[in-house]
Amino acid sequence: MRILIIEDDEASRKLMGMLLSKYGECVFAENGKIAYEKFKEDFKKNLRFDLLLLDIMMPEMDGQETLKHIKEFEKENGVWPNEGANVIMTTALGDPENIKEAFKSQCEGYLVKPIIKKDLVEEMIKIGIL
Repeated sequence: MRILIIEDDEASRKLMGMLLSKYGECVFAENGKIAYEKFKEDFKKNLRFDLLLLDIMMPEMDGQETLKHIKEFEKENGVWPNEGANVIMTTALGDPENIKEAFKSQCEGYLVKPIIKKDLVEEMIKIGIL
């Protein structure tokens, strides 16, 4: 499994990397703009990501915008909605507006920080990635 961890906080990136490294290769991006470029580059090399952990509040391009760009890119490249990368939004924002917006943009899961290993694994099972 290939996992793209998109998080502007270095400590959070490292923590998620430690939690997920046993499940597959972890690739890191510190903001949405870098993540979107990495996603496109790897897609063109036929290196697909199975899972994206995407923070909402980031500089350059926030998680909601990043998710919309990624899903639009997949659509433009013939990837059906249920065949693309699985996305779990990770954020300190547990308000209904952000949750609704994330699912509207086709994320599969949503976790409120702090991220706990048990919750992360349960979310991965729930969306069918484990």
